[in-house]
Amino acid sequence: METKQAKLEWSSRFIFIMACVGGAVGLGNIWMFPYKAGSNGGGAFVLIYIAAVFILALPVCIAELMIGRRGGGGPPNAIAKVAQESGTTRNWRWMGIILAGIGAIFTVSFYSVVGAWTVAFAAKTVSGQMANMQPEQIKSTFDLLNTNTSELFFWFCIFIGLTVYISSRGLHKGLEQAVRLMMPALFFMLVIMVLYAAIKGDFASAVKFLFNPDFSKLTPEVILTAFGQAFFSVSVGLTNLVAYGAYLRKEVNISRDASIIVGADSLVAILAGLAVFPIIFANNIEPSSGPGLVFQALPIAFSQTAGGMIFGAVFFILLFFAALTSSIAMIEAPVSWLCDETRLSRRMSAVTVGFAGFLLGSLATLSFNVLSDIRPISGIEIFSDKGFFDLFAFIASDLIMPLGGLMIAVFCGWAVKRRFSLEELFEGKENSFYKTWLFLVRYVVPVLLILLFYQIISA
Repeated sequence: METKQAKLEWSSRFIFIMACVGGAVGLGNIWMFPYKAGSNGGGAFVLIYIAAVFILALPVCIAELMIGRRGGGGPPNAIAKVAQESGTTRNWRWMGIILAGIGAIFTVSFYSVVGAWTVAFAAKTVSGQMANMQPEQIKSTFDLLNTNTSELFFWFCIFIGLTVYISSRGLHKGLEQAVRLMMPALFFMLVIMVLYAAIKGDFASAVKFLFNPDFSKLTPEVILTAFGQAFFSVSVGLTNLVAYGAYLRKEVNISRDASIIVGADSLVAILAGLAVFPIIFANNIEPSSGPGLVFQALPIAFSQTAGGMIFGAVFFILLFFAALTSSIAMIEAPVSWLCDETRLSRRMSAVTVGFAGFLLGSLATLSFNVLSDIRPISGIEIFSDKGFFDLFAFIASDLIMPLGGLMIAVFCGWAVKRRFSLEELFEGKENSFYKTWLFLVRYVVPVLLILLFYQIISA
């Protein structure tokens, strides 16, 4: 059955690539990558990360786009159609329901809180509120934001509201227009930040830190952390790209464009490191400062550098754009599914999904203040120390994403008929790239994700 979503197509290949890059490039690249690299040995971590992107994330990225285009609908329906066509059970659609429904909404809920931080800091730096602050005051700004219930909730509403509004406008008037504006701006601002860091920061130390690997720092834990970061950074495992793949034209070369997408994603992560670490090193701040590196340590560094507050504003606007394009991609999977499955319009589907994310996200915002002492699943050891924000982030990124990637790999590697995947990827002509991809999704990706999942639950 042809769906409402299947009738839509990307207006151009360029827009499709920019949308996918926008979905992949997010806080994982600009916020998480610098502090993960800083906490895990720098250059050695970066090297493993880049390898992981192409060994682990790229095969799943190709698989998701293939399912989307072949199935031509929201993730559950697309998966069911491909499964039925391959002569296997339609029950595979439950994979899509879990990932596009539960996984995506949990992700949007906690991600919108982090998005709220980016909006707040962009507003504070642009307005000049942080210009005359002492380092101690700047450091406390992040903590004060989280403890101020009304302020954090306000920025959270702004962020998730923008996500829903853009999604509600549809593929061409919403998603494409947002990508057309924000992605060129994001890349331009990132290059500007790197140039600024090269002039005002300790660029030589940053380059040495990122590109001179110390393999003595490598441990099994660091390697798996790099693989986990690569997987989260490319944003695969939640069927976002299945939804985007449903709008793909048949003439688009999926394997080529997927390689461009993950390559661009890796480039942004490296550029983010080159923008952050020179400023950090120039101000004698530890690169292993953890999640507070961007929201606490970096603003202090900007305040102590000539022209720093102007470029600090640029940086946080950049961070906001990255967060918003990723959030739009996350919401697309459940929105497209609702459009397929119900009589709801695109607008009402976006509002419905957004409201679900809003309810969970509200609990996540409150977990930093009025609900800070609440541990909702304290009876289970793995969840016992987690408030709502940490719980939702753990469920989405640490549990559902790797399990989702595992299921997608198994589905495409073993359940989908070889002839169909070959048709979608290489027009039915088998070659070495296809054989490599099939080997990776059948054997390498499942093993790596099982190891990653084991590390997570045993930590």
